This record gives sequence, structure tokens and C-alpha cells, in this order.
Amino acid sequence: MRSLAWNPPGVARKTLNFERAAPIYTFVQLSTLWRWWVAAGVLATVGYYLLPTGGLASNLFYASVGLVSAATILVGVRLHRPRNRTMWYWFAAGQAVSACGDLVWAFYVFVLEQEPYPSLADVFYLLFYPVLAAGLWLLVRSRRAGARITEAAMAGVSLGLVFWIFVLHPIAADSSASALERIIGTAYPAGDALLLAILARLMTARTGTTSTRLLTVATVLLLVSDVGFSVVSLYSGGDGDEFSAGFLLAYVLWAAAALHPAMASEAEKNPARTARTGRGQPLVLTACALLAPAMLFIPGVGDNAVDRIAIGASSAVLIVLVATRVTWLVRKVQGQADQLELVAMRDELTGLPNRRHFEHALAEATVTGPRHIAFLGLSGFKNINDELGRPVGDQVLVVVAARLLEAAPGNTLVARVGGDEFALLLPGPDVAALLTALAAPVDAAGHQLLVGASLGVAEAGEPVELLRRAESAMHAAKETGEPYRCWSQALDERAGEHARLGAEMAAAIHGGQFAVVYQPIVAVPEGRVAAVEALVRWHHPQRGMISPAHFIPVAEQNGLIVELGAWILRTACEQMARWRSELGTRAPDRVSVNVSARQLARPEFPRTVAAALATAGLPPQCLTVEVTETAVFAGGQAVTALHELRALGVRIALDDFGTGHSSLGLLQTVPVDVLKVDKSFVDNITEAGRHVVIARALIQVCEGLGLTAVAEGVETAEQAQALYDLGYRLLQGYHYGRPVADPFPALTSPAPH
Repeated sequence: MRSLAWNPPGVARKTLNFERAAPIYTFVQLSTLWRWWVAAGVLATVGYYLLPTGGLASNLFYASVGLVSAATILVGVRLHRPRNRTMWYWFAAGQAVSACGDLVWAFYVFVLEQEPYPSLADVFYLLFYPVLAAGLWLLVRSRRAGARITEAAMAGVSLGLVFWIFVLHPIAADSSASALERIIGTAYPAGDALLLAILARLMTARTGTTSTRLLTVATVLLLVSDVGFSVVSLYSGGDGDEFSAGFLLAYVLWAAAALHPAMASEAEKNPARTARTGRGQPLVLTACALLAPAMLFIPGVGDNAVDRIAIGASSAVLIVLVATRVTWLVRKVQGQADQLELVAMRDELTGLPNRRHFEHALAEATVTGPRHIAFLGLSGFKNINDELGRPVGDQVLVVVAARLLEAAPGNTLVARVGGDEFALLLPGPDVAALLTALAAPVDAAGHQLLVGASLGVAEAGEPVELLRRAESAMHAAKETGEPYRCWSQALDERAGEHARLGAEMAAAIHGGQFAVVYQPIVAVPEGRVAAVEALVRWHHPQRGMISPAHFIPVAEQNGLIVELGAWILRTACEQMARWRSELGTRAPDRVSVNVSARQLARPEFPRTVAAALATAGLPPQCLTVEVTETAVFAGGQAVTALHELRALGVRIALDDFGTGHSSLGLLQTVPVDVLKVDKSFVDNITEAGRHVVIARALIQVCEGLGLTAVAEGVETAEQAQALYDLGYRLLQGYHYGRPVADPFPALTSPAPH
């Protein structure tokens, strides 16, 4: 292969010295070899016309170009080794057969001094057409075109009609020629018509390589030259030598297509490009369809019955082809519309119907009678995505979808209507099987994940309203921790109240209606206020005092807890700094601030705490952040935020300890300094029983792990004494003071001793 490549002076030795670069350099040379061949072919064509016209030299030169082109095609096959070699062998054979015809004709003229017609040369010339057509057919057959075949037939019929009227029919009607001469004379333009039909197929195919395009141009040159030669010979009596350039360049381009590296590659496989219709293509097809009737407006055409029959038959065929093309187009558009509808109505990930599909099906189902809707939302799914990655979350969704399909009763429509939400159109209200199916852990990417789910059920009502009710019931179930909830009017009333409360809360934050109060945490037995817990109260101008039990869940739901919590944090830090400045040794050591799960989920929350401390001038060790077990149970950003706060020097307290999920397990993953024992363990602490055992166990855990224990909800002296006896040294509750703006004058309860 290297011997065929041209090396500039001074480069060949470098190529030999660097073997790794040689294949690349050789490829570059081979990729330009076809250009050199085309340039040489153009020069040879010019040189042909410099030779004496009709002489032996020009005839031999003409034939040699054909033979060399045939050999060059074989060289190209050898170099590039295409899959479809047979096609190229047909092309090479066609060039060789045509050149042999030229040599035979030259033998007749210059050796035998004869110009017989027909002759043996005509056998070679006529054989050229089917040989070449065989190669072209292999080429077009290897390229899928669908409706392009119909378009090619339209072009072939219309152009073939023109060819018949102006070339074929005049030759066939020549009464001065013998029957054999008329047959031979008609066979040449008939061969051109065959090439014309295949050429139309080639030109309507919008995919291809550079090699294919070179073959197309070569076929066009051959066809134009052949038709031009026939017309000139028929109507002017000239020798048609001016068309020899077209024949020679066709030889050259055929070989150039074989030398181009693209001859070994497949056609461009781009469905979108294949299906695209060019801007000019409709005009071309319209012209082809109108060409047959337009022939009747040309003077002299249609004067005889044969031409009229040809025009009528061609028009009929074109009408059928146009109808076929339109039918194909309609089917294609309908098929694409069906595919688009399928895509628009299906969830790509799970394959389930999507929300649009579900709403349509719900609208149809409610016409026949009342139906039940179950709306399902997964719990903790966002944490799976955040911690394990979206691919794992996608697998979870796929598994959940499969389980719902399997567990749902017959005639149930299961749809994915949101990120982690599903809706089911059920024949009845029973959802026990669905809950059972989702209770088992989900195996996703090697992880055994326990995915919680809440269900809301609704029946009767308009389709959109029915779906809203089911979703509302699902959110209510998720808030209360119930497995499922059936919709009732009370849910809407509560939702309306929450919406109104949320709107009023947004104004209250900026209107100064909220106030921070503080409840003391007392060190026993000395009775000193060791710390205070900051709590929020809402003084509504019309409703009066609103309990935190009412507005905190609303703030959690609508996100206002983030803004409200930041204000509480700043206020508590500023108050703590003032106490340290004004009270001196009487000031508490720390202030505790409750933080919600929404606040912890914000990546900027540690910066918010740092800014509040810096603004107030409060040391980080004077602040304790209280979090619930539920807020940090899922891990993720919440635990990351606590580690960042611990790094600042802020203490972490686990509030309501013992009432949440896997309490002891959290102590291994969450950075904890303080355990606040829930009031439920303190209420019966004065009575013998399990509460005493648990309270004793918790203080032992704290002592073993080096944690500080705080007992909440202490309301009587007896409870305080019992807790002190168990080892608790920090107590909090109404026995020591209610939450007030200034807790220090309220400290009147005696310490246990």
C-alpha cells in the first residue's frame, strides 16, 4: 500500500524512521489519491482533443482510458477491500467491455477499413448497459429508501416519456433502416432508459458517501453524453465527437469512486436525515407529475396515435405513483402521530401511563360510574437520590412500579404521575394489597432499601377534583404517619385553614407578630440556670395567641419555617449575647434553638448559623442546635450540616430522644453532644415499671458515651427527685419555669436534694 502513495522529497526517510506515524501518513496519501486521479483524467480528456480527430491515435487513447479506468477500479477494491466487492467488479467489467467495443471498432476502421452497422462492436457496446446496470442495482439495493423508490419511478416514467418521444420513437419509426438496424438503434436509447431509471433512484436517495456521489455524477455524464450523441446523430447527422469528453470523464469518475476511501464504508445511517424531504424535492416531483400532460402543449407532439398512447399511459402510471406516494405519506404521518401519542402518554422510565394518560382515562371512567382513586407517594425517596445517586433512585421507581402492577386488582390502571408519586384507578377502595407489596425492602444496585409509602384514597367527584382529593388524602397520611387516609371534607377544611394561616404567617414574620420566649434548663441540685431553650410564640392581632402546634406544621409544609427559623436563631443569639454582657455569672451557659428538617436540608444552613453567631458576637460553644430524630433519620444533607456545625464549635442536641426511628443507631452516625429524654418517659418516672428502667438505661448510655442528658417535661418535685436519684443533673419543665421572655425572675422552684 505504501508503494502507491506519493511521498514528497525528504519525507519518505522520516516515515521510515517513525513507524508509528507511517500508517497515518499513508492513510492521508491514500485519501487524496482519488483527487490526483481526477486531475490526471481531466488532463487526459483535454489531451484527447489535441490529437487528430478520428485518427488511430485518438481512438487507441480513448480505449486506453477505459481499460486503465477498469484496472484502477480493481486497484481501489484491492486497497480498500469493501464488503460489496461484487458491485465494483461489475463496474470494472462494464468499463472493460466498453473499451473492448472501442478497440473492436478501431480494428474495423483502421485495419479492415470498414464501418459496418451493426457490427461486433455493437455487441460489446450493448453488453455494457446490462453489466453497468447490474452494478448500479447492487448499489441502490443496499440503500434503504422506502418511498424513494416511488419517487424514482415517477422521475423515471416522466423522463422516460420524453426520451421515448424525442429519441426512441423516431429511431423505431425510421422506415429506411432494416429491421436489425432499427432493433440495434432502439437498443441503445433503451439501455439509456434503463440507466435513467436507476439514476433516478440514486438521485432521490438522500443518503450516501462521497464515493456514491461520484458514481452518480459519472452515471449522469454517461447518460447525458449518450443521449446527446443519439440526438445529434439522429437530427443533425454530426459525428457527436463533442460528447466524447463526457464519456471519458465518466470513465475517470467511475475509477475515482473506487479510489475514494469512502467506497469501503456504508451509507450514512441517520434515520432523521433519511426521512427528511429537501425543499426542492416537492417541486421536482410536481414537475415530474405534470410533465406527461405538458407534452401535449409542445408543437408536433401527440400528432400520432403512438405518442398519444404513450402520454396517456404515462399519465395513468404517474397518477397511480402519486396516489401511492400520498398513501405512504399519510401512513407515515399517522405512524409518527401514534408514536408521538405513545411517547406523550407514557412514562419513559417505568413504561407506565403518565399523568396525561391517567387524567384522560379517569375522565372516561367517571362517565360510566363512580370510581376509586388511590394516590401513592414514596417517603424518603429524595434522600435515596441524594445519597446513592439518581440511577439507584430510578431502579427503585422501576421496582415499585412493577410491584404495584402485580399487586393491583384486575382492570386497574397504574400510572406514574410525578417524581415519586403514582396514581391508581381502582375498581374498589381496598388498598391493603398495595401496602403489603410495598412493605418488603427494595433491592436496587446491591442496596436493600426500605421505601415507605403513603396512600390517599378518594371516590366520586369530577376527574380533576377526584385526583386532587386523593393527593390531599395522601399528604394527610404522610403528615400523620398513617399508611393510608381516605379523603373527607375535613381534609379540605384543614387544607383551607392551612392556606389561610400560611398567608397570614408570611405577613406576620415581617410584621413583628412573632416573639421568642425562653424556658430554663436547670442544673441540680444547685438550681442554677445552666441553659435556656428558645421557643417561638405568635401573637395574632385578631386570633390572639396561636399555638405552635398549629402554625409550626404549616410553616414546615409551605417552607416558611426556613425564614422563621433563621429569625429565631438570630434573635436567640442576640439575646444570649446581651445576657452574657448584662448578667455576668448569672447568665446561662448556652441557648438551645430548635432546627427543622427543612432548614437542615439547605446546604447554606451552616453559613446561616455562622453569620448569626458573628453578628451577635456570641461564641459558638454558647449555642446548642436541637434536632429531632426524624429530621436526621434519613441522613444525607441533614447529617452533613450537623458535622459542619460541630466543626464550628456548636453543640448538637437530639430532641425527644427515644420516640423516633432507631434511636440508638443514630448515635453512631449523628454527631451528638446532648440527649434530651422525651417527656413520655418522665411522666410516670415516680412509679415502678418500664419507664424507670428505660430512663435508667438512657442515663447509663449517656455516661458511657460521654454525652449530656437533659430530662424534659418535669412538672412535679417528685419527678425531679426521682430523676436526680437516677443520675440526671439537667432538668427542664414547668416545675422550673414556663417559657417566658425573661426566665430568670421565674426561678422559684426548689432544687432536689
